[in-house]
Amino acid sequence: MALIVQKFGGSSLANASRVMAAARKAIKAKQAGNQVIVVVSARGDTTDDLIQLAREITDNPPAREMDMLLATGEQISIALLAMAIATLGEKAVSLTGAQVGIVTDSTHTKARIRTISTNRMRQALAEGNIAIVAGFQGIDEKENITTLGRGGSDTTAVALAAVMKTEGVEGNKVDCEIYTDVDGIYTTDPRLVPEARKIDFISYDEMLELSSVGAGVMHTRSIEFARKFNVPVLVCSSFGDADGTWIIPEQSWMANTPVRGVALVKDEARIAILNVPDRPGISHQFFTALASRAIVVDMIAQNVSQNGKTTIGFTVPTEELKNTLAILTPLALELGAKVENSGEVSKVSIVGVGMRSHIGVAQRMFNAIAKEGINLRMITTADIKISVLVEKSEGIKALRAVHQEFGLGLVENNINPGDRHAKMGCSNTDLASITSRLPNMEDILVTEVTVEADQGRITAFHLPDHPGTCSSIFGSIAQVGIVVDMIVQNVHTNGVDLSFSVPSGNLQKALEVTQKWIGIHAKNATVAADPDITAIHVHGVGMRTHTGVASKMFGVLADLGININMINTSEMKISVVVDHDKAQSAVIALKEVFLIS
Repeated sequence: MALIVQKFGGSSLANASRVMAAARKAIKAKQAGNQVIVVVSARGDTTDDLIQLAREITDNPPAREMDMLLATGEQISIALLAMAIATLGEKAVSLTGAQVGIVTDSTHTKARIRTISTNRMRQALAEGNIAIVAGFQGIDEKENITTLGRGGSDTTAVALAAVMKTEGVEGNKVDCEIYTDVDGIYTTDPRLVPEARKIDFISYDEMLELSSVGAGVMHTRSIEFARKFNVPVLVCSSFGDADGTWIIPEQSWMANTPVRGVALVKDEARIAILNVPDRPGISHQFFTALASRAIVVDMIAQNVSQNGKTTIGFTVPTEELKNTLAILTPLALELGAKVENSGEVSKVSIVGVGMRSHIGVAQRMFNAIAKEGINLRMITTADIKISVLVEKSEGIKALRAVHQEFGLGLVENNINPGDRHAKMGCSNTDLASITSRLPNMEDILVTEVTVEADQGRITAFHLPDHPGTCSSIFGSIAQVGIVVDMIVQNVHTNGVDLSFSVPSGNLQKALEVTQKWIGIHAKNATVAADPDITAIHVHGVGMRTHTGVASKMFGVLADLGININMINTSEMKISVVVDHDKAQSAVIALKEVFLIS
């Protein structure tokens, strides 16, 4: 017998008729021969109303008491849904997070799940019940009620599916259905781009990257659970029966499409630390300081040094700009460096597993933005994602241009991937192996450390800071059939520094093309090539949502006296470029610290 975990959000339970509609969906799934667990959010505006009640008492409520207050919203929902199911003639039992056995850490208002007991749910299901569980909540080891923060009910639903699958469901078939007020995942936000198209199937990694760069339908934490425990997730509308979007393991046919989606983060703040001494441990010093204050750093781009100095650029949420500057400014002054910032930037990102095998994807993106007269303030690339920073006022225009460039509103994704479960590629034994490495369910999972030794690097210094520079350079590179891997661009007071890596066999040709371009378009710029580099990649799930991962990686390299020449980050991978003769010792140490056998 298969198990289905259904989740209904607040808008899906806003009134009595919607509660009854949710009850009918749960009953329909059970009558189809499945065991059913339903996870619910607080109804409608209940959570907002409870927050307002607290503010009428105090502007600074204790976090523990806020959790006690906010958890009542989901209790209302589970009781009403259980009543609705009983009225329709089926058995149901409502359970709070504590009753289910969802144990979290003690970080009130944004707790992380440590363990989940399945005993109570299994008993309820064995007795023929639909088990209705309060999302968004749990208890810590001292039995204090905790809440999971943003996206908490989605996280609860996928986590329950994960733990039930890990402990073995007959046939190993566990699906998670997220019912919401939209009918699936779109190629971008249809409120900003009306021609956006619903995606039928998307891989975990693509969804993780899109979630981390502004696609708000699913929260990153819930997709991390799905990815780690191989739980298929369906996102669909609670107001109809139309097909939604399946989030599944990567399939070979997905590579046929270079870009799956485009996302916009409207409110980012960009930090540039200039004239940083280029020696081991400096990056670690900066990012450890930020991690100690739980500031999540997003894009990180470190260029190659010139005259013993380098530039480190990165982004943080706009609301963290003030705290970030307070931490970094005194550190920079001690090192003779300078901190520049801009709180008025937006991030545009393209995501797709197909960009691994398609040449010229970055150039097409940059060219589409340049045609709109928009300047790029920063660039980072990853395995399946390219992100750029633009002025905030130009973010939506850049998003629309890129969406149109890749024809995302026109391409029909009508491929039938067949039986999802037959292609999961992760048995219960594999799941047990995964969980044995995680002291807590929501811990970061680092899966591997890989090396690309056959790499060369081109760096152009002091390029002109105007629209079209990068698209023109990479257009020239693409014309001669060279695949570009890592791209790092930082803008500073002296212009633009651009670094990128290519296969070592193509290094000389890439250098000649870049020199020719500079000779025509930027005669004050300089270019250098380095054939003796190695890229080291740390792959994992939860790389960005867990503060301190980059800091730990940089700390390992600093302890070994290894200098970092380039940095690039994404949701799934942190990459650094180091000198070739230091790479092997770095890999051994990184595998040891991240428990990779």
